[in-house]
Amino acid sequence: MLNYAKLIRGLFIGAVASFVIGCNSIEQAGSVESMAAADAAKAADKANGETLFAKNCSSCHNGRVSKAPPITLLQIMSSASILNSLEHGVMEAQSAHLSRDQKKAIVSYLTGDAGDRQHPPAKQCEGSALAFDHSAQPDAQTWGVDLGNSRYYDDSITDINAGNITQLELKWAFVFPDAIRARSQPSTAAGAVFVGSQDGTVYSLDQKTGCVRWAFKTIAEVRTGIIVAPWGEDNASLTYFGDLIGNVYAVNTFTGQLVWRDRPDDHPSLTLTATPVLHNNRLIVPLSALEVTEAADPTYACCTFRGGVAVYDAQQGEKLWTGYTIEETPAEVSKNAVGTPIIAPSGAPVWGAPSIDVDRGLIYVGTGENYSSPAGATSDAIIALNINDGRIAWVQQMTEGDAWNMGCEAEDKSNCPPENGPDYDFGAATILARHSNGKQYLLAGQKSGDVFALDPDDMGRIVWQKKLGRGGIQGGVHFGMTVAGDTLYVPMSDFDGGPRWPGVAKPGMYGLDFASGDVHWFTPAEDVCDGREFCQPGLSAAASAIPGAVVGGAMDGHLRAYEQNTGEIIWDFDSVKEYSSLSGAKARGGSFGGASGPVFKGSMMYVNSGYGIYFHMPGNVLLAFGLAAEAP
Repeated sequence: MLNYAKLIRGLFIGAVASFVIGCNSIEQAGSVESMAAADAAKAADKANGETLFAKNCSSCHNGRVSKAPPITLLQIMSSASILNSLEHGVMEAQSAHLSRDQKKAIVSYLTGDAGDRQHPPAKQCEGSALAFDHSAQPDAQTWGVDLGNSRYYDDSITDINAGNITQLELKWAFVFPDAIRARSQPSTAAGAVFVGSQDGTVYSLDQKTGCVRWAFKTIAEVRTGIIVAPWGEDNASLTYFGDLIGNVYAVNTFTGQLVWRDRPDDHPSLTLTATPVLHNNRLIVPLSALEVTEAADPTYACCTFRGGVAVYDAQQGEKLWTGYTIEETPAEVSKNAVGTPIIAPSGAPVWGAPSIDVDRGLIYVGTGENYSSPAGATSDAIIALNINDGRIAWVQQMTEGDAWNMGCEAEDKSNCPPENGPDYDFGAATILARHSNGKQYLLAGQKSGDVFALDPDDMGRIVWQKKLGRGGIQGGVHFGMTVAGDTLYVPMSDFDGGPRWPGVAKPGMYGLDFASGDVHWFTPAEDVCDGREFCQPGLSAAASAIPGAVVGGAMDGHLRAYEQNTGEIIWDFDSVKEYSSLSGAKARGGSFGGASGPVFKGSMMYVNSGYGIYFHMPGNVLLAFGLAAEAP
């Protein structure tokens, strides 16, 4: 059986090892003999950890116990967060009979690291830097700034524009300990920056200096963006986010104290990657899962997860309803070649943040593929859900017959559906935008490399479709487009997908008129990697628009601003370097990826660098840029 998480880690070990050594000041062995001894010790710990895991953990973490994350999810968690859960967290009672060395051995087996490295403590705020500014309300309660997900920061939010972006300079850098990726999009409110990390810590940082006002420890990595609720005269506000193993949290915005926590679905492979939306005292939480990876095991009964959105009373944490992208309950439909049940329908996860149509009373989401055969009508689709109860109002499917899981990449392909892909998710969020012609359009970008405009007044009828990229498993439109005025900006990844996705890659940034689909300009992503390992030229991360420009990060580690009318690159920052934080700890930038795009507030821009997963350059830094006091 192919264990995909282990494969990725094995192929990535060189880059990650050098990154960890450089960023965490681990001393390298002084000789070949000492390095060999260290390797032998690690191998012994791993073997011991595997035995301990099998004896003490596997009966629950085998993907078949409700709410217990399967091993493939544990293997992409940070070592520090797993060790913390064993020593002080949700698994403390279950692991009480194990010694600390035994716990570290289990962690080392799962992640390749014992999770007990010491780091300089983060710089804590003092004096006036501790004070929250209650006059500075949050600018948004969504990932995409407005309910339509435009990702446009207008001049009421930011002072940065095409005319002065060249004056940006790095003001401070914040290091995420025990991290090789930074995927949680920051939010700003009350003079603070709120951001999550791979080790499961959510921080409230002073916007001006990056010192820590408070830190909250979750159970697992936080990949979602952070949503801050506005407050009234009582200054009562909650901040919302989700973690890798499916928990959604509400904490006090000004103290970081937990107010409520819930897991919206019992499926063991549930994960929360897309950012929730706060609207009308309802928290709308998108649901996705990594069961697609579990299916690499031919003895795993694939598959039972159904994507959707769960809606909560935002204040009380009471789950009000779940709207599923697949209405039928999965049931056994046949058996695979080794006699394991095949369960369907399954899949259609929601990877992107919903857009909200207040006038029509709808929630728009894009879906991924089916995990098992037969493929249904709601995978690789845009779905409109009723905002009051989650019922499906309409479906517009873009790719029929897409059923795929990691069994298709395993040596034993017993769990691979006969459709075998092509795995053309809608990973990027939908955008609801109004054109100057007076009409609204629902815009969607797919991993196939296609971009669509739908008519929300006509049951999602396709107004136009444009194929801009080659597409692939990490190709096409990956994590997020943006709109400003009448222009749709499309970052194109087109990461090399191998022989299954032939054709010419077209990575870069596009500018389109979103009423017609006409391409105004295309700025290709030139290959400037110059030998950097795990470096590619495509644009995977979500982009953000400001007056006169669009800003997008690339997998080569460069953050670039493109002029709105021509696509000319007017600013370029190479993030792949070492940074010193306030605490003295070292951080390093890497690829830009995930649904974490640049965030603007006043004269500042905040952006994460590091996408150390799936063959991309690792990094562990939040970069804070600000306009220079005077023009150069």
